[in-house]
This record gives sequence, C-alpha cells and structure tokens, in this order.
Amino acid sequence: MIQRIQSLWLLLAAASAFAGFKFSYYSGTRVNDPLLHELNGTENFLLMITTIAVGGLALFNIFMFKKRTLQLRLCVLGILLQAVLIFLYYREVNTFTQGTLSLTSILQMITVLAFVLAARGINKDAKIVKDSDRLR
Repeated sequence: MIQRIQSLWLLLAAASAFAGFKFSYYSGTRVNDPLLHELNGTENFLLMITTIAVGGLALFNIFMFKKRTLQLRLCVLGILLQAVLIFLYYREVNTFTQGTLSLTSILQMITVLAFVLAARGINKDAKIVKDSDRLR
C-alpha cells in the first residue's frame, strides 16, 4: 500500500488539506473591523466541513488500493471537492476590504496537483494489471 506512488501522493494531498486549518489562505481587514484577520480552514463552518471532507477522502482513498476504479473515481471527487473549497475561499476573500494572499495559499493547489498525480498513478497501475492479465 505505501510502496505505491499514488499512496504517497494521496498522503501529500491529505497533509496539505489538513494544513489549511493551521496556515492562512488570505490576510487582510474586513469591512466592519479594522483589525488584521487571517482566513484559514476554521473561519466558518462550510470551509471547515469541506476541508475535513477533502483531507478525509484522501486518507480513505489510500486504503482503497484493491479497487482501482473506485480509487480513481474518489480522486476525481477529491479534485471536485477541492475546487469547491477554493471557490469557498474566494467567496470569503470578497468579504475583505484589503489584504493579500498568503504564501501558504499554495497548499490548495498542491492538494489538487497531488490528487491529479495520484489519479495518474492509479491509471498506470490499472493498465499494468490489465496488461498482465492479458499475458496469462
């Protein structure tokens, strides 16, 4: 399970998704509050639930190594959930009057990239199994 490269990509996706709880995505000031606020995965309930879903899906997907088609579909679902999460972050950023993206906002793109690379590894694995079955 860990010797497969897609397991490492999925572990990276889970780690970067859960790192969204600690590190900020955006820093700035809001309309009604002049203090500096940091936007991270714990800012509101919807962001928190979606972040937990993306990270949990990546961890769950590691253990689905015997069912490659399901694992590939779950990777696609993870990419779609991460796109929803990025949209939710964008919607929250619009509530700020001024500010900047944090360097750690790259974590969201790392999660998408890790899911894509994991899906690619799963696809290669399925092709190898299919080719070996044909040789028998």
